[in-house]
Amino acid sequence: MAFRTWVNRAARAAAPPFVFLTLTAYFCWSATQGDHGLIAYAQRQEQLKAAETELARAEADRDGWERRVAGLRSNRLDIDAVDERARAMLNLADPNDLVVLWPAGKKLY
Repeated sequence: MAFRTWVNRAARAAAPPFVFLTLTAYFCWSATQGDHGLIAYAQRQEQLKAAETELARAEADRDGWERRVAGLRSNRLDIDAVDERARAMLNLADPNDLVVLWPAGKKLY
């Protein structure tokens, strides 16, 4: 009977620390490995940097196109831009033009 009483007291004494240690371990694991933990935060930061790089590239591309299109607007018509665009669309060249052939796959600009 004394052994049984000792076991009950030991179980009652060990239960609260065991519960608190288990909760602490769970929250520590969640803080590092969970959906909103430190590892997920680092991955989101990498994704953010990649997205910002892509945004900068897209904005530079857009700015280049805006400069080219600005010469074709009716309020400020650039004759050279219109001529260049018409020749490119019609695949024609002026007899006085010097034609330089680019290798396939090489970007012009």
